[in-house]
Amino acid sequence: MLFKDPPARTDLHAISMVGLAHGVSHFFHLMLPPLFPWLMRDFSLSFTEAGALMTTFFVVSGVGQALAGFVVDRIGARRVLFGGIGLLAASGFVLAAAGSYAGLMGAAALAGLGNCVFHPADFTILNRRVSQPRLGHAFSVHGLSGNLGWAAAPLFMAGIAGMAGWRTAAVAAGCVGLGMLAVSWWQRVALELPQETPIASAMSNAGAAPQGNSAFAFLGLRPIWLCFGFFLLTTAAFGFLQNYAPPALGGLYGLSLAAATFSLTAYLVGGAIGMITGGFIAARSDAGERTIMLALGVGGLLALVLASGWPPGWSASALMLAMGAAIGVAGPSRDLLVRRAATSTLGANAYGRIYGFVYSGLDVGLAAAPMIFGPLMDKGEFSASFVLIALLQTLAILTAASVGARVRLAQAG
Repeated sequence: MLFKDPPARTDLHAISMVGLAHGVSHFFHLMLPPLFPWLMRDFSLSFTEAGALMTTFFVVSGVGQALAGFVVDRIGARRVLFGGIGLLAASGFVLAAAGSYAGLMGAAALAGLGNCVFHPADFTILNRRVSQPRLGHAFSVHGLSGNLGWAAAPLFMAGIAGMAGWRTAAVAAGCVGLGMLAVSWWQRVALELPQETPIASAMSNAGAAPQGNSAFAFLGLRPIWLCFGFFLLTTAAFGFLQNYAPPALGGLYGLSLAAATFSLTAYLVGGAIGMITGGFIAARSDAGERTIMLALGVGGLLALVLASGWPPGWSASALMLAMGAAIGVAGPSRDLLVRRAATSTLGANAYGRIYGFVYSGLDVGLAAAPMIFGPLMDKGEFSASFVLIALLQTLAILTAASVGARVRLAQAG
């Protein structure tokens, strides 16, 4: 069995706890949006004012994530992770007590601050605790748990708000955070980083290019900026689908709102299936960038098929499912490619700051998506929006290829 021997059980313990924490962080991504109907009514908010709450979340998270990596490298991933979970829990209680729009903004900002720690902390723990052969599976579980957190939040928040009011739902979200904090403390041994010996430290930095002693030396490395750009491009495309896929598909194919929304669900389900499959591919292949290029290439072609408007309306859900699966396959290989970029330059001791900066591209992409795609949607350019997705995937392919080439060059040198 895969997890029969003691080292494998240790890996499973770490993967499970990090995955669970990541799922909770994604749950808090969608703490506010399901409550918008109630918040807009009680606080007389416009759609723009409600949307600004999520802009605040992602701006705080993006800036904080770039900085959180330095804190992870300095004081340790486990402490930072505990702090982030605690802030998420607090954001739920602040939301429940909010009596004005400023209070809602405070809850959004606090949730963004809590969210910012997860990628640098999670990936530092996984890279330092999980053995190399299982890293592909670890990154697969990490991505899948995030999708499950997204899926659970709307049902949880809207369900409780419908029965007991939005303030009760906010308190319940805070309790979810407290529960995760309690479980993390109870199972804290799974999140503890192993002490690195001088020999292990030297090995982890083998092949790393001398970049000086500055904590900001990684900002002068082109592969790191390319990885940041890769995340920005792919997440901007996802941001369009998350926010606008139902109306865009309805406009292109004449689908009802329910059918178009089901197509978005199909995309998310496909993404989860793709991540699981991608974990096995990444665990058995060293050609991460080629997997990424092929997967995103298929995803881009399917976006062009959807943009054409030629397929029958009933096939939209199947096409979205396939596109989600293709893009999901790239996820674990993508995370391994970032790991290779980190270890080929500054070594394992820089995991926190590198992952923190690179993954802040996710928040930038999500924050930028409404500004990029919103004007197209306002003009009814639904087909052009899917064409733009294909263009973003193409640019992401080019960045992945460039990262892979530069990492191989650095390792050869």
